[in-house]
Amino acid sequence: MAYADVFTASADYARRFEGPIGEFLLEVQTRLTQQMLARFPGCAVLDVGGGHGQLALPLAASGFDVTVLGSEGACGDPLRALVGAGRARFQAGDLLKAPFANMSFDVVLCYRLLPHIDEWRALIAELCRLARWAVLVDYPTSRSLNALGGALFGLKQHVEGNTRPFRVFSDAEIREAFLAASFKLAARRPQFFWPMALHRALRSPALARGLESFAAQLGLTRRFGSPVLFRAEPRG
Repeated sequence: MAYADVFTASADYARRFEGPIGEFLLEVQTRLTQQMLARFPGCAVLDVGGGHGQLALPLAASGFDVTVLGSEGACGDPLRALVGAGRARFQAGDLLKAPFANMSFDVVLCYRLLPHIDEWRALIAELCRLARWAVLVDYPTSRSLNALGGALFGLKQHVEGNTRPFRVFSDAEIREAFLAASFKLAARRPQFFWPMALHRALRSPALARGLESFAAQLGLTRRFGSPVLFRAEPRG
């Protein structure tokens, strides 16, 4: 089975995060992720589908013990320098049947994947099987402007060039999938109020920061922001 991480680990996908705007988008993602991992300094982390390096690179730099699981060997190509320097490990394998024992890692992360996989509930169950302390995922929420994704897809594709159709989730769907795996919501952090495609179209980090700061001050990001970073922990 071909998983979406093959595309997100490609050079074509990496170009979506090049330049000042891309740096801004990743800066927000990294900052919020680090905040959500503050309870687990230096822990053993599995990044499922993380060949894109958006998490592996900053987490390894922060002292976490990072392993990346990719569905194909080529998914590890962007991480060659990191792995070659002994700062992370890469393992190829089925993302829904990972080649690791139960609770092999303290924390399991999975970004950029849930909206692009039909078996997303099975993926969440597998993430929970592998995690001892916590699971972090991201997803576009139907409480945000992403709810208009279908109507605005043509514009998004025009701006981003290589975007793909994606599923939008209700918060209840995500919570229920984790509850089925005996995990519960521990923290929820929306990233942006305004669509990421808008920031890419405007091409101004200063304007993007201003727009997002204004939305955050009004409480709009907390209520309607997307993508959402969601940390789940074992029940009980």
